[in-house]
Amino acid sequence: MTAILNEVPDSSHGDEDLVDVRQRRIRPARIVLFLIMAGVAVVMLYPFFYMVDNSFKTQAQYEGAKSGFSLSSWHLLFSSEPILRELLNSLIVSAGAVFCVVIISTAAGFALAKIRFRFRTVVFLAIVSCMFVPLPSIIIPEFINVAKLGLLQTYWGAIIVYAALGLPFSIFLMTTYFRGIPDELIEAASVDGVPFTKMWWSLGIPLARPAIFTVAVLQFIQIWNDLLVGLLFLENTDDRTVTVGLALLSSGRVASVPVLMAGAVMSVIPPIVVYILFQKYLVRGITMGMGK
Repeated sequence: MTAILNEVPDSSHGDEDLVDVRQRRIRPARIVLFLIMAGVAVVMLYPFFYMVDNSFKTQAQYEGAKSGFSLSSWHLLFSSEPILRELLNSLIVSAGAVFCVVIISTAAGFALAKIRFRFRTVVFLAIVSCMFVPLPSIIIPEFINVAKLGLLQTYWGAIIVYAALGLPFSIFLMTTYFRGIPDELIEAASVDGVPFTKMWWSLGIPLARPAIFTVAVLQFIQIWNDLLVGLLFLENTDDRTVTVGLALLSSGRVASVPVLMAGAVMSVIPPIVVYILFQKYLVRGITMGMGK
């Protein structure tokens, strides 16, 4: 019996050898993929390194391409520009617009995905088609409408415009996400007599947290980095955003590149922090429900 057992091949060693062979075959592909990703990372991170490095130089060091460390550019930035107030303005406008977008898009997405009504598909396609309208073609009508409402050079004017521009994509994303939620949950709540508004608030919003975080992060980054709307609606007041402040800084009192780099570093920190905190929700929120 012992001799027979000794003659039986050990399947465990065979499996290990097969795994080793597969790993050897995959290893070159992984190396190539790693090199490509490392190259992309270098290309993407180099501008940020360039900003940080040159923000700690003087104008003479920058022009002479000399190495060195100086805080004079940061002192000049804070003395010549109300950068902290502009950061606060950007935060107020971005947070207000994101709040409006999240509330409206979740309600509209829930209705388009779970409430059956006539011309539902037509309404959805009309909203999606607004995503393809270029911003320069509608910015003048937006300016006229906001002026008629008396909201120029105010937070509310910029918030309304940013919310209107961000709603088409946000409604599209929330609709596709809510389509991935089983209809049985909505039907069971409807049988129990729960109104749709309560379904949306108590059922839809808790289940759509990944999509909500995705919409909030994407809209926050887009609004924070925008220049055109802020330049038109918040230029001549103390409520201007940080991007407008940096644009005016480069064309006005200060022409120092290190000072501009310091301001740019200050302006990119909040979006980076927001992205790092909520990055795990982005892919799930974008992809879930797309196949429905």
